[in-house]
Amino acid sequence: MIARVFPRRTRATPTDELAYTCPPGLFAPVVDAVHVSVAFSWDLPLAEHLAREWERVAPVTVGGPALGTRGEDFEPGMYLREGYVITSRGCPNKCWFCSVWKRDGAIRELPICDGWNVLDDNLLACSEAHIRAVFAMLKRQRERIEFTGGLEAAILKPWHVDLLADLKPKQMFFAYDGPEDYEPLVVAGRMLREAGITLAGKTMRAYVLIGYPRDTLSDAERRLNDTLAAGFVPMAMLWRDQHGHRDPTWSRLQRLWARPALIRRAV
Repeated sequence: MIARVFPRRTRATPTDELAYTCPPGLFAPVVDAVHVSVAFSWDLPLAEHLAREWERVAPVTVGGPALGTRGEDFEPGMYLREGYVITSRGCPNKCWFCSVWKRDGAIRELPICDGWNVLDDNLLACSEAHIRAVFAMLKRQRERIEFTGGLEAAILKPWHVDLLADLKPKQMFFAYDGPEDYEPLVVAGRMLREAGITLAGKTMRAYVLIGYPRDTLSDAERRLNDTLAAGFVPMAMLWRDQHGHRDPTWSRLQRLWARPALIRRAV
């Protein structure tokens, strides 16, 4: 048996009895190994502390995206909670702020496991056969489907839209990270609305990167409002450096554009 240890608990953290976010305590589990999984580089000091604490229980391995560990086949429930699924890894784009292409390279299609919250780095960059197989899997699920890993507007095709409209997902996230992303986002919004997917249902979402070097508050607020105009409910994502530092002057804007109450008033 393997105990998995995470520096912090999030919505994606597994909830089974062998998933921990703390030291082992007095009554440690009897396991063969301990895996410390680190998603963010700024959690590495805490992860290293937890690794030392767990060394008295079983041999410890530290890995995860924060260490640049290449992702292998996806094992449901192991490092992500039930329902979260990854069907491909990597991305053909080489965005300056993203480590995915450095860690996992171009697209690699994985065996498809069941789940209802798709976290692929760039699902739409996969082959048509793979994408259709993923949607066939999603149609079997009893939970409403979410695409929280993100979909790339620039490569959205009419047949993608047909699949999404038929699936009727709870939410799907696109992205507005830089100026080149806006026109594709507008076109994607138009295609989705024509297929009957509207802003009113809060289904169409978009991550909007803010606070990166040389960004300004006024420019960021304009992008957030432009995202609404394109037909997407924005989710402000505040840029952090490799140490996890973020400018506190940006925190208020980020909170405002990540709060459901504000989003409801805005739309």
